[in-house]
Parts: sequence; C-alpha cells; structure tokens
Amino acid sequence: MIPLKDTSKTTIFPIVNTTFIIVNILLFIYEMWITPDLKLFLYQYGLVPYVITTELEIGIFHRIYPFFTSMFLHSGWFHIIGNMLFLYIFGDNIEDRMGHFRYFIFYITIGLIAALIQFVTSIKSTVPIIGASGAISGVIGAYLLFYPNAKILTVVPILIFIRIIYIPATVFIIIWFCLQFIGGIGSLGRDSDVGGIAFWAHLGGFLGGLIIAKYFDRTKNNMQKSANGYYKH
Repeated sequence: MIPLKDTSKTTIFPIVNTTFIIVNILLFIYEMWITPDLKLFLYQYGLVPYVITTELEIGIFHRIYPFFTSMFLHSGWFHIIGNMLFLYIFGDNIEDRMGHFRYFIFYITIGLIAALIQFVTSIKSTVPIIGASGAISGVIGAYLLFYPNAKILTVVPILIFIRIIYIPATVFIIIWFCLQFIGGIGSLGRDSDVGGIAFWAHLGGFLGGLIIAKYFDRTKNNMQKSANGYYKH
C-alpha cells in the first residue's frame, strides 16, 4: 500500500516537518554525488552495533552521535522516497497538533528510541542502521492516536490490478503495523552480517510514538491550563 494523501487538515505551516524532509534529501544528495566513499561514510555516521559494543578505543562521543546522525541517512532512492512520502503525509498533522518545538523534540526522541530498540535486537550486527523510518513510525503511531477517524488515499495492488481508494487511517495503520510485526519476527536470528529492513526500529518507534505522543499534545495541554486558570484566550 502506498499512501498519497490524508483528509486531516492543518492550521499551521509545518516548518519543522518540512525542514526534516529537506535535511534528509540534502544529506541523501550528499551521499550519492559528493561523498567519495559511500560505504565508509555510512559506517562512520550510521549506527553499527558491533562497533559500539566491541571497539573499546572509541570515545563516548563516537558511541553516542551515530544514534542521532543515523536517522538522517538513507541507502537508496526507494528508501528516501518512501520515508519522505510517509513523513510528508503524516508529519504535518502531528506538528499541527503538537506545535513546532514539541514536534521537533518528539521526532528526535522517537528516532532515538527506535534506534536503541533496533540496536538491542541486532547488537552483534556489523551492518549500519540508517534511515528516518524509526522516527516516522513514531509519527504514524501519534497519527493513530490523534486522527483515528481520518482517511488515507491509498494505492492498493489487488492481484494484477491497482486501485486508488480511501482507507480509514486506523485500518491503514493496523495493516502497516502487522506487516512490520511479521517482518520483525522473520528477522530474528538472521545473520548479523546481512542487511535488511530495520523492522524492530519501526515497531519500537510506532509503539513509542503511540505511548508518549499524548504528552506532547498542545491541544490537551492548553485545555488543562485553561481549566486550571493558567491559560487565557
């Protein structure tokens, strides 16, 4: 299934979400056309569990920064296009609901949670963990919490036919989650030297976003402040 757009309207320009998309695209362009040695670049700025857990000579900074930098790197055209499409469709609504600053903190936090979960589930892997999909999965989790009644215009392949239909957001996200779960179970025990999709980052990011998104909801916070006499219109 490929989402094309959603029916939820926004009231603010998603400057943070747009910035995330631009940064991801610019870094991808840098990877593809400027970086002389792409493999070395991804090993340096991607999250490589084996390096962090076994190479004792690297300092604490070099053990921490890959958790941040890895969420802005991508391995190919399908990787970047797919991730940015999902971020474009779902992220603006979550920024609208949370506000710019809260959304920024939420996105980075979920990205770190997703990276940590994938790190733990593939702790002996020598393959760099890269991509924004962990953070974006958290955005999808928040979307399910805040906009369960929205509809997603979706490209749906049915055997040899392709249909473009509106699907309830809840149905779309549940199907997406089930596919990630099946993929995650199938990835257990896989050779740590073989790359693939970071399903556990997707699952961890999604559940993390679903759980903590309410704490970043500016609508709820404003209502509480108003009820307590702290907020004035």
